[in-house]
Amino acid sequence: MASASSPPYLFGDLLALARLSWIRQMSDRLGQLGYADYRRSDAIAMRLLRRGPIPVGRLGAELGVTRQAARKVIEGLERRDYVRTERDARDTRVLNVILTPAGAAYARAVVGVIYALNREFRAGVDPAQLTAADAVLRAVIAMDSDLQNTAALIGPPAT
Repeated sequence: MASASSPPYLFGDLLALARLSWIRQMSDRLGQLGYADYRRSDAIAMRLLRRGPIPVGRLGAELGVTRQAARKVIEGLERRDYVRTERDARDTRVLNVILTPAGAAYARAVVGVIYALNREFRAGVDPAQLTAADAVLRAVIAMDSDLQNTAALIGPPAT
């Protein structure tokens, strides 16, 4: 048991620093590929949009943000010529977000960098460490019931 004078273990701070490091590595690598304007919302947005057009509201729900916040993400992608929006042909109340050719290339680059970072990380740690880290991260996520279903879509590390 830690003594009362020992500082608390700041797991959340360490987790935040790890996330910041990951984002910086994404940004650096995408910059080397000619995409100097990476934003942290790009990774999930690009992966979702690679599947095809998606309504603004659904994109917001998938990002876990309000429709208004989703519009800000979309506006940033539009300014960079990665997406365009258009009314749905079947329901003009629905505004779909669609990758442009530049956006499709950017999405491929984003996914390629994500996979490369994952491969490199996995190669640098013992499989038992990766399994333990996965369990700890899932325990943190379990504290937020809104994220449990999404986390369940991510399989555990293969042994």
